[in-house]
Amino acid sequence: MTITITAFERSPDGGKGLARDTRVRWALEEVGQSYDVRLLSFKAMKEPEHLALQPFGQIPTYEEDDLVLFESGAIILHIAERHAGLLPRDANARARAITWMFAALSTVEPPIVDRSVARFLEGDRSWYEERLTIVDERIRTRLGELSRYLGDDDWLDGAFSAGDLLMISVLQRIKSSGILDEYPNLSAYVARGEARPAYQRAFADQLAVFKAASTV
Repeated sequence: MTITITAFERSPDGGKGLARDTRVRWALEEVGQSYDVRLLSFKAMKEPEHLALQPFGQIPTYEEDDLVLFESGAIILHIAERHAGLLPRDANARARAITWMFAALSTVEPPIVDRSVARFLEGDRSWYEERLTIVDERIRTRLGELSRYLGDDDWLDGAFSAGDLLMISVLQRIKSSGILDEYPNLSAYVARGEARPAYQRAFADQLAVFKAASTV
């Protein structure tokens, strides 16, 4: 069994580990599974060969024998269900961890992604500042709710799980804005995730790709 994932040949995140293949790399490192990486240019992502694997022309994809998956959340859920280490054995705790996976991607991430879209694609519009203020208010609402729930706990529901992995990956995307700093317990939560050896290995691998591309 050989696992192959796809990633950006030249990641637009500036080597910060924000590209979604980093999440998948982290999950594979947490469960101790080796994998290969196929790097793609932006042009190759829109060509028929890749579109047959990912109909929206994005990364990452996941190939394992005759199984092909896309969407980072679905890939991580598959990894967590196939290998021990990311989901609890107890059925109820397992269901809660999966709930947090969905919460990260469906509730917390959308306004954060919306902010990135506004900054990079709408900065020259007359209504940009007003829109950014509204988006930031939505983000603060979600982070405030998450902060109150997490409190002084290390992780969302007992031991570290795939729910934490995805939630931390989502929160990393807002670090540069300074908004995350307004919630010290969430900043510490992200730092705990980033300190995990599996994350460090995943980040180092993604960073190495960025550095290699930058020297070409």
